Amino acid sequence: MENNTSLQQQLLEAGVHFGHLKKKWNPKMLPYIFAEKKGIHIIDLNKTVEGLQEAAAALKSIARSGKKIMFVATKKQAKEIVTECAQRVNMPYVTERWLGGMLTNFNTVRKSVKKMQSIEKMLADGSIETLTKKERLTLQRDKDKMEKVLGGIAQISRIPAALFMVDIGHEHIALAEAKRLNISTFGMVDTNCDPNKIDFAIPSNDDATKSIAIILNYLTAAIAEGLQERQAEKDDDDNDSEESAEAKAARFEANAEGEDGRGRRGRGPGGPGAAGGGPTKRRVPNAGGGGRRPGGGR
Repeated sequence: MENNTSLQQQLLEAGVHFGHLKKKWNPKMLPYIFAEKKGIHIIDLNKTVEGLQEAAAALKSIARSGKKIMFVATKKQAKEIVTECAQRVNMPYVTERWLGGMLTNFNTVRKSVKKMQSIEKMLADGSIETLTKKERLTLQRDKDKMEKVLGGIAQISRIPAALFMVDIGHEHIALAEAKRLNISTFGMVDTNCDPNKIDFAIPSNDDATKSIAIILNYLTAAIAEGLQERQAEKDDDDNDSEESAEAKAARFEANAEGEDGRGRRGRGPGGPGAAGGGPTKRRVPNAGGGGRRPGGGR
């Protein structure tokens, strides 16, 4: 309970509870509105904490399973903080412009990313120097343009499992694409938006930089925890597989020694027995033959 109280206090100080003007409100946000003050709706921070904790638990679980979460925030006041948080947990992000079809036409977008990477490679290994000055300039411009829009998603090879948006009204194209592909959606929802449009709504002020920062930092910490747990599980599995390999080797050696021991024991008694029996059998006829020869007197 104390944690919730301190979290509420932090949210209050960051201005997360300030909504939009009453005339701009969406009636579906009614359950999340605490009061109205000077024509501005005040968000119920109890609901914010609930939504934030639910979203954090779900994002942690997704990160733990090894899937990707894409951050989307093309609003000026959210770009910097979203870029920083996404890079901290190595997740894809879009902060410049949402290209139509970035998810629904993912293969085409991947081609553009590969083109950008091939230009980077040419720049790195110096092969671009073989081109004319004009061609070099054109390629450099293309690369800069693509990096601005696609830089945050350059490392992903498949569609993310979840989408986190700072303003679901502003990112309506991204939201529509995610819904079409059944991707889990998370977002900060202000009093002028419909919270039913996404799976995990966090009622909060999506315009103030401080408010965006506190929500994002909380969720990023949860994602980081999920990634740490995944790494710990991997390390345990590696240790188990090493142990099982050692155990197998030990069993193999033990079996080999056992078989060797049984072989030696089998040969040991058999050897003398055979050796003892052989000469005895040979001596009897020899003795008999020897007796007959002298007895014959020939």
